[in-house]
Amino acid sequence: MFVKILLIIIFIAIAVGVGIYTRRAASRDVDGFILGGRNVGPWLSAFAYGTAYFSAVVFIGYAGQFGWKYGMAATWAGIGNAVIGSLLAWWVLGPRTREVTQRLKASTMPEFFGKRYKSKGLRIASAAIIFVFLIPYTASVYNGLSRLFTMAFGVPYEWCVIGMGIVPYTWCVIAMAVFTGIYVILGGYMATVVNDFLQGIVMLVGITAVIIAVLQTQGGLSEAVVQLSQIQAPGTDQLGAFTSFLGPDFLNLMGVVILTSLGTWGLPQMVQKFYAIKSGPAIKQGAIISTVFAFVIAGGSYFLGGFGQLFGDQIAYAANGTPVYDSIIPTMLSNLPDVLIGLVIVLVLSASMSTLSSLVLTSSSVLTLDLIKGNIVKEMNEKKQIVWIRALLVVFVAISALIAVFQYQSSVTWIAQLMGISWGALAGAFLGPMLWGLYSKRISKAAVWASFIVGVGLTTVNMIMGFVGTPLIASPINAGAIAMILSIVIVPVVSLFTKAVPFEVNPPSPESGTDRELYAELEAMPDAKASTRREIVAGANVEEIELLDQEQGEERRE
Repeated sequence: MFVKILLIIIFIAIAVGVGIYTRRAASRDVDGFILGGRNVGPWLSAFAYGTAYFSAVVFIGYAGQFGWKYGMAATWAGIGNAVIGSLLAWWVLGPRTREVTQRLKASTMPEFFGKRYKSKGLRIASAAIIFVFLIPYTASVYNGLSRLFTMAFGVPYEWCVIGMGIVPYTWCVIAMAVFTGIYVILGGYMATVVNDFLQGIVMLVGITAVIIAVLQTQGGLSEAVVQLSQIQAPGTDQLGAFTSFLGPDFLNLMGVVILTSLGTWGLPQMVQKFYAIKSGPAIKQGAIISTVFAFVIAGGSYFLGGFGQLFGDQIAYAANGTPVYDSIIPTMLSNLPDVLIGLVIVLVLSASMSTLSSLVLTSSSVLTLDLIKGNIVKEMNEKKQIVWIRALLVVFVAISALIAVFQYQSSVTWIAQLMGISWGALAGAFLGPMLWGLYSKRISKAAVWASFIVGVGLTTVNMIMGFVGTPLIASPINAGAIAMILSIVIVPVVSLFTKAVPFEVNPPSPESGTDRELYAELEAMPDAKASTRREIVAGANVEEIELLDQEQGEERRE
């Protein structure tokens, strides 16, 4: 017990220290607070992307649930997360998102929609969608984290949600406000990315150690695979389905891959990482770093979950006999030594708090800049905007914790369902308008509205139909995946028959968006330095480019 508590104290102390250290950069202006001044390097950006991607929802919830259903084939979800959700996202969205949002001076996704499509209505609508669906997703982060704390410390679930196993309900707002407050409210985006980098290292070490330790409890990898192959999958008389290449239900598994991989392309808290990254080769470097990170974390988590069936006699079951999926991973870890359990706690804390900070920072900045500013509060200077964002950060953290507690204690199921459709609704609404808005100048305002309506409408109506009777699509995962694909198709199709919004888009060419941005910077530089920089860019000498960036920054300050 002492080791576990000590590791948590060290974790909190480091996070708080980083928040204090980065507070000056966060207080300069709104751009500095929510985007780090758009000057974040590749390592910090890549780790921030990865740690925001993978939280307790993935490690505790999805890895346990889909590992149980699909066995070792669930690892395909991790591979999809790395290739589609990370590598292709960085290659396809990264350069153009950085380039276009810089040109539009857009700090949030709703602001991008409003300026790109010249519509205040789209900006407000997208902000409202984010507000409605990000809070339940934030609450789901608490749920997964709390299951782990219940296993590790044997404390009530409510205490875990509110005080992370350390303080009782009375101290809810104080505990979360102090921790998240110093961590995010004072340090802003830079506090999150620096902490994300440190926490990402913990996650890489932790997931590797946990996989080895859990498999050792089953006699090693070979023995665990043999045992798993002897378990019969539902709906088949054959053995070995859980160790097969495609698993017992490959079609539904592909729905999981699409939702969890393609979904990141339309999630505001993920796309926003591209707004903040430093121009130049940083995006290319970040793509590789982020992909490797995803292979280890996501691939490792789903691979571990694939052995969940070996613990079928130990996990919790609901009254109707179905497994409590959130209990599978905690059960697999329950017999590990205290040191490893402590490492797992810090691992999941790292993943969850990085995701939580990203979610609440996105929610509070969107609500402040896209709904309150100019609509409710007509005049709002930079200082007031930062005050509003910081105040709403506390509000969002408190609301999310209360939702998690209420959902657990009551018989109301629609909150849990809302958590489950958050990814599908958000990405189903935003993926098409974001992607096509970066690559095509023929996209119409009506097409964006159609994507919003179909993405939110399909996932929400499907949830309501399931609540009152039979859903249109049995799996909410598949409903979300279908909504994303429809978004990509609907936007260009509707644009063929409706008036396009004029916008200058650089056509695809061998020269990347990153290169175009580099050459654009040359226009503002003295002739001598521009000539030197052209030679360096042509040779792709990253170190010299960064050195010139530093020299140029020093000249501006002088």
